[in-house]
Amino acid sequence: MFIAAWGPLPANAKIQVIASFSIIGDIASNIGKERIELRTIVGPDSDAHVYEPSPADAIALSKADVILTNGLQLEGFIKRLVTASETSAQIIEVTQGANIIQDPAGGHYHFYNGKAVFHAAPFDPHAWQSIANARVYVKNITDAFCIADKPGCDSYRANAKIYDARLAQLHEHIQFSITSIPENRRTVVVGHNAFRYFERDYGIHFLSPQGVSTASEASAADVAGILREIKKNNAAAVFAENIANSRLVEQIAAEAELSLAGVLYSDALSGTSGPAPTYIDMMQHNADTLIAALSENQKVQ
Repeated sequence: MFIAAWGPLPANAKIQVIASFSIIGDIASNIGKERIELRTIVGPDSDAHVYEPSPADAIALSKADVILTNGLQLEGFIKRLVTASETSAQIIEVTQGANIIQDPAGGHYHFYNGKAVFHAAPFDPHAWQSIANARVYVKNITDAFCIADKPGCDSYRANAKIYDARLAQLHEHIQFSITSIPENRRTVVVGHNAFRYFERDYGIHFLSPQGVSTASEASAADVAGILREIKKNNAAAVFAENIANSRLVEQIAAEAELSLAGVLYSDALSGTSGPAPTYIDMMQHNADTLIAALSENQKVQ
């Protein structure tokens, strides 16, 4: 969606860019570099599904030239925030044109303060877990910056070309690395069903406790159901996520007699001192963590 009500920028002015959450913010910073002033609404280790915006967010949107959102109903707060801000910015859903997975259940669960929350959506919004889709994000962001700042367009396109090449190289590296894992050792468990794009692109199968209640923590029956799936699919490891309380997956790991094999980054980057402060770092960390856990837990045949 585009809202075009801006004029040319003053000389040497930076375009004011709002990114809805940390992953989009990092991609935008690699394209815009010194020509943009970037504000990210939902920061590192935070969940865009459940974020509650502040008055300061509305003020920031009111001054923006470009607002970058994921779309696909990820950011439940964004429509009311845009309305409250009365912004005249260009608003871009960066998933436009990406290869999106339909959500046959009409939504998915994620975990907030140890409880399961249902996020209703006809499509899976976690498209950034596919590097191929992230490359579509790059194109859409670059086009938006070129519209907002025509004199800077060559710079944005040059930055995007370099960054896109890094993404293409990372995609090939992850694909090659995962081939070292036998196919019967490629099932793992996470609490939040956010990795179906990674599964589609790279062949790691993710189980998650889909049947949990939206009003309470997982019941004994819910845990029993995921334990059956773990046994049926020969799941090899259980992972926590940076945006979620790990209590549920710790319980599942203990009852399945599996170790909690590390932390995956699903919906947010880490802080600067963490292992995933950029999108490229995040995807590399997730791949490395999965491969290391599955390799360490290889069974002797």
